[in-house]
Amino acid sequence: MKIIAVIPARYDSTRFPAKLIQDLGGKSVILRTYQATFETNLFDDVFVVTDSNLIFNEIQSNGGKALMSKKTHESGSDRIAEAIADFDVDIIVNVQGDEPFTEKKPLEQLIKVFKNDEDRKIDLASLMRKITDADEINNPNNVKVVVDQSGFALYFSRATIPYPRESNAIADYFQHIGIYAFRKEALIAFSKLPMKMLETTEKLEQLRYLEFGKRIKMVQTNHISFGIDTEEDLIKARMYLDSKK
Repeated sequence: MKIIAVIPARYDSTRFPAKLIQDLGGKSVILRTYQATFETNLFDDVFVVTDSNLIFNEIQSNGGKALMSKKTHESGSDRIAEAIADFDVDIIVNVQGDEPFTEKKPLEQLIKVFKNDEDRKIDLASLMRKITDADEINNPNNVKVVVDQSGFALYFSRATIPYPRESNAIADYFQHIGIYAFRKEALIAFSKLPMKMLETTEKLEQLRYLEFGKRIKMVQTNHISFGIDTEEDLIKARMYLDSKK
């Protein structure tokens, strides 16, 4: 089974333009993400795929591998699908470009899903972590997921799901962590499907998979995602990095 990691790296960002090339302890955010992913030693290859010459050169000039997108894409999955269309691979792991502290264990958990899937019933896998804080649960920036008894995703939403109709209701809440692992054929099929109502409404690409009947296996983890979406996040990341010295 050949497994690669691909890091989609779009230059523009609504909340924080050019965030991926911001300095983080002497290296750019995207370079740290690439190196952290590479150093897990889990993959046959690691690539950054980008629409930016600046990001492309940043990775290449530091000994990494980068690919240029030929098209404009609605989602990271679409960008990756274009890049790997002609690759001879089985599993592609999508690592978010703004997560410079990517860790080995959650990536191992995703890969294990496919190694154990002898009947090939799983199209893609992703991560979730249990949350209990009310602010986290109700925050629309934290995407929630509900699963069936076998751990397959039923729905993702920015809303509070499941909704506690009664005040004494007891429910478990899980935040979706946006690291994915795909079978190549599922990823290519995704890129050829149109955006439908659910994806358009919630602005969540994973809903396209569900709307077209793909099976997403969710893996529970204790990993806390550390994405850099704002300048405040970058400040926190710099402080975190300083604390590790």
